[in-house]
Amino acid sequence: MISAYITREDGLIPVDTWEDGCWIKVVNPTEKEISQLIEKFGVWIEFFTDPLDVDERARFEVDEGNVLILIRSPRREPEEAVIPYITLPIGIILTGNVIITVTLTEVDVLDEFLSGWVRNFDTRNRTKFAFQICYRTALRFLRYLKDINRTSNQIEISLYRSTTNEQLLDLLSLHKSLVFFNTSLRSNSLMVEKLSYSNILDMTDEEHDLYEEIVIENKQALEMANIYQSIIVGMSDAFASIINNNVNVVMKLLTSITIIIALPTLIASIYGMNVDLPLQHDPFAFLIVMLCSVGASALGLFILVRWKIL
Repeated sequence: MISAYITREDGLIPVDTWEDGCWIKVVNPTEKEISQLIEKFGVWIEFFTDPLDVDERARFEVDEGNVLILIRSPRREPEEAVIPYITLPIGIILTGNVIITVTLTEVDVLDEFLSGWVRNFDTRNRTKFAFQICYRTALRFLRYLKDINRTSNQIEISLYRSTTNEQLLDLLSLHKSLVFFNTSLRSNSLMVEKLSYSNILDMTDEEHDLYEEIVIENKQALEMANIYQSIIVGMSDAFASIINNNVNVVMKLLTSITIIIALPTLIASIYGMNVDLPLQHDPFAFLIVMLCSVGASALGLFILVRWKIL
């Protein structure tokens, strides 16, 4: 699907033609749509196909004045998904007087520009717009990292009394997301740093300041991802032991209850035999047997408490 937008005095508006200064948003294009874009702008086919590979790493390429900046961007998955957060590549193509973004699916970062969350951006200023996409990507990483940390804290509270693996599986899902974040942020950081050495983009002072903010936010997000990943790994190991200990406590309690119940059962079994037994002709035999059963259970309970088994 291809859609085009351009910034005017009244904000970002959709346009039907690919005019100068517009933003062409390409999502999961067909072969026919890719051919149309190549024919119009004369860009390598790899510039359009590489961002469609979910495993593509962050990098930039230059071909005959056309520039591809490929970054990894986070996306929140539906609640029923096994992994709550993943990362997907965004291809930013600077060609002619337009900027083209290529993605496999809709991504959260680009939706921010369409929904009006991001202000003071202009599609006609290609370099600044590309940097703003990178900057919003770094901020989106930070936002999702905070959500992951908040979720892990909630899981931690419920883990203290847990005897099942449900919470550990939730932690494992968060850990997988952090692995994706960590790898993608490291790749993005390397790409951004190399971008300044290549001098392929002529930056104004404002754009250079924005570039420096991208570097800082990427580093902060990478550090947070490393910290949260280490915390979750340590938390998983610790709470695996806690869950085993909770299970042992429950088993000890059940075993103790079984022992206490077994004592009156033993007495009742003996007096249920069809043989001559003491007190069998005593009119208070039933009451005496019941008192003996209760006394045996009480004695067993006292011993278990005394030995701190219960």
